[in-house]
Amino acid sequence: MRKQTENFQAETKELLNLMIHSIYTNKEIFLRELISNASDAIDKLKFKSLTDTELLKDSKDFKIEIKIDKEKNQLIIEDTGIGMTFEEVNENIGTIAKSGSKAFIEKFKEAKENEQLDIIGQFGVGFYSAFMVSSDITLYTKSPYSDVTIKWASKGDGTYEIEEIENLEDLKRGTRIILTINEESKEFLEDYKIRTIVKKHSNSIKYPIYFGEDKLNDETPLWKKDKKDITEEQYNEFYKNTFYDHEDPLLHLHLKVQGSLEYTALIYIPKRTPMDFYTRDYKRGLQLYTKNVFIMENAESLIPEYFSFMKGIVDTDNLSLNISREILQQDNELIKISKNIEKKIETELKKLIKDDREKYITLWEAFGRTIKFGVQDMFGINKEKLQDLLIFKSSFENKYITLKEYVERMKEDQKEIYYVTGENEEFLKVLPKVKVFKDKGFEVLYLIDRIDEFTLKTLMNYDGKQFKSINDSDLSNLEDEKEKETRENLEKENKPLLEKIKNLLGEKIEEVRLNNNLGSGAVGLASKGEISLEMEKTLSEIPGNENIKAQKILEFNPAHPLFEKIKNTTDENQLKDLLYVLYNQSLLVEGLQIENPVEFAEKLNNLIAR
Repeated sequence: MRKQTENFQAETKELLNLMIHSIYTNKEIFLRELISNASDAIDKLKFKSLTDTELLKDSKDFKIEIKIDKEKNQLIIEDTGIGMTFEEVNENIGTIAKSGSKAFIEKFKEAKENEQLDIIGQFGVGFYSAFMVSSDITLYTKSPYSDVTIKWASKGDGTYEIEEIENLEDLKRGTRIILTINEESKEFLEDYKIRTIVKKHSNSIKYPIYFGEDKLNDETPLWKKDKKDITEEQYNEFYKNTFYDHEDPLLHLHLKVQGSLEYTALIYIPKRTPMDFYTRDYKRGLQLYTKNVFIMENAESLIPEYFSFMKGIVDTDNLSLNISREILQQDNELIKISKNIEKKIETELKKLIKDDREKYITLWEAFGRTIKFGVQDMFGINKEKLQDLLIFKSSFENKYITLKEYVERMKEDQKEIYYVTGENEEFLKVLPKVKVFKDKGFEVLYLIDRIDEFTLKTLMNYDGKQFKSINDSDLSNLEDEKEKETRENLEKENKPLLEKIKNLLGEKIEEVRLNNNLGSGAVGLASKGEISLEMEKTLSEIPGNENIKAQKILEFNPAHPLFEKIKNTTDENQLKDLLYVLYNQSLLVEGLQIENPVEFAEKLNNLIAR
């Protein structure tokens, strides 16, 4: 029989060292992790036994047992799950067989104490958390695919022993983990402590957890209980334990659908963005069960990508138990369930916008980008169903509003929805153009996310009202007849000067014109065509798009003293410098890069010195 002494891989050694010397005070989570692993092992056995009933020949009893041996300072956790072969023990325990292990170690080092619990669960290294309370660990495991029992032992000192031994009479199948509890953790040898931990963290585990003769857990999965029998605290604890979050969720949605389509779902929305949400490691989708058998951890087809931040469980009896994961994606029943869940989520979110705006704002600030990407995806195929979930801050009381609320407040003669883009709300509020629009009674949406304008471009309109930037070249609706006549007369009068300015600035701009609606500003930029100023800024940051430019229009305020100065400047070099500074200044106001900061500074200094 094989017997080996092996070194842990380097990353596992570092992880063990972190666990053994952890200052994390909530060490009780080790038991939750071991119970969760035991439950997973039984899940795997049940799933495999659907097509191979021989796996259950030794026992059809599915359970988890916890025992205490105070004389030996030992805590024992045992399950009747699938067990492991020699190779599986080496792979699953001797090494961290996960691409994110380095990321785990870094995040664990950096994390605040209350975040470490979240990280341990997310990275699937729960077994190692037992070293927080143990001086040594011995594991016995018997797989139905092996003729012998495997023994694994380690003191967490960088090595482990693994050997094949004769089968144990009292371990026909499954895994037994024996923890020798260290001096600092003797509390985990107390009956009351074990009972409290199981009730707190593992009450909804769907297999019985025995402590001596007593069954400690409820066993009925939380989502299968009647809503009226579940407290808010129970919903929250289940979420934190199942999805490894240290905070309560923002909200939950418990669905029980009966009729031609039958399923139960428990959907949660986290309060904050998960650490790996915008990385490739993030796994979206809901857990899938059928007939109380766990089928899949992340069933992506159950929830659309724009709701990928949601966590949850779907349980249905209408699936074949031996369905393959590939067929699962095209299963008609699941497609119907997915569409139904999506509709119910949309309804719940719209209700939340109406009834609890502050809570929806919390959701939006954490996950609003995902919904906006959903609007843009596939050329806007989902835009109509998502448009009423969008919220933006605006010049109206500087609060988040929906597009519907904007339209309801529009002036009778207003035909367009106005917006302005920029880095932050404080900057946008003081823009002279925004003040002009406010003074004329027009509300302006503040778009402070780089993808906001792309989102509105995808929508094209809302309730028949086109979206228009306050920097658009065509804002004729803003002028009354008198203002229009005044501007046109001034442009005729100053036509030679405007043409001269255009020639001096060259290809930098498409057009030079006057604008009476610049407020206190001397000069401003507008754009025409499909590429806006904000789009130029965003696209220029993508390699290969540096030459995509907006068609810029330089606008002068004829009432500003600077325009009078330009008119009276006879020195062409001085005029050229002045125009150069004003043009680059307008680029800076729009958040665009100036071509030559050194030249700009020199010309500005020269003008000030004159």
